[in-house]
This record gives sequence, structure tokens and C-alpha cells, in this order.
Amino acid sequence: MFTEYKNLPNNSRVWIYQSDREFTNNEIEFISEKAIDFINQWTRHGDDLKGSFTIKYNQFLVLAVDESFNNVSGCSIDSSVRFIKELENELQLDLMDKMNVTFKDNDNINLVKLFDFQKFAEAQKVTAETIVFNNMVATKEDFENNWEIPAKDSWHKRFLV
Repeated sequence: MFTEYKNLPNNSRVWIYQSDREFTNNEIEFISEKAIDFINQWTRHGDDLKGSFTIKYNQFLVLAVDESFNNVSGCSIDSSVRFIKELENELQLDLMDKMNVTFKDNDNINLVKLFDFQKFAEAQKVTAETIVFNNMVATKEDFENNWEIPAKDSWHKRFLV
């Protein structure tokens, strides 16, 4: 059961998928249509889930579900992963590579492999104040308040000089 993202409670569970490239405007329309269709049929053992999505910076797809309405199960999480993999195949992009790290350089979003991020940190091209995207946040509230944070306040800090 689709609902607007802004109407989900703050404790809604989120999953963040970062693309290895920016989405085009046509892809954003396509992803939005597919996400609404998916969420409208998303269930947990036959019970509807109340969910939504948002797209940030034309590069991040965030799925969210209101667990106060119904909790997700392993099967419902698996179906969301199948949905993401279908998008990857249809749009020829990668949304699931956990070895990709994203950070801001002024207003630019940079995506690099973890190994390269470590090299940037060693060369101090990435510092404690560099804004990184903490895709490990688990709730809507954390997403809105702790997703874009200085590297020193994130798991990324282990790579800083």
C-alpha cells in the first residue's frame, strides 16, 4: 500500500540503494512508476505493507516501510531486493554494490570504490569535515538527520588520517 514518503512516521524502516551513476529524468519517472507498483503489491505473508520511496540527488533510491502498520519479514525484504535487481537489469545500473562510497565535494556527489576512498583519505582529499553518505541508517528519522554527515561522525572515520 503506497503512501507519500512525507506521511510515513519517523520510525519507519529505510533501505538506501545508491546508484553507480546519476539517474536520467526518464529513469526517475520509470523508477517512480515501478516503485509505486511494487509498493502497492508489497506484502508480508499476505498482509499489506505501508510503504513509500524517495529519490535523492538523482542517485539514491530509498525504500521505506511503516512497521507500526505491519512489520516486514524476511520474505518481504527478499521481494524488495528482487525489485531492486529488476531495476538494475532494466536500467543497466548497479544499486547494490556496498563497496561503493559516496561523498560530497562542494555540491558534487562523488562515488568511488572503498579502496579509492581510503587513498583519498590518506592524501587528505577527504577529511574529517567531508560530507559523506551514511547508507547504513535504518529509520526515516536517521535518514533525514544522520545520512549526510561529516566523515568524522560516520563509520567512514576509520579511514581518516
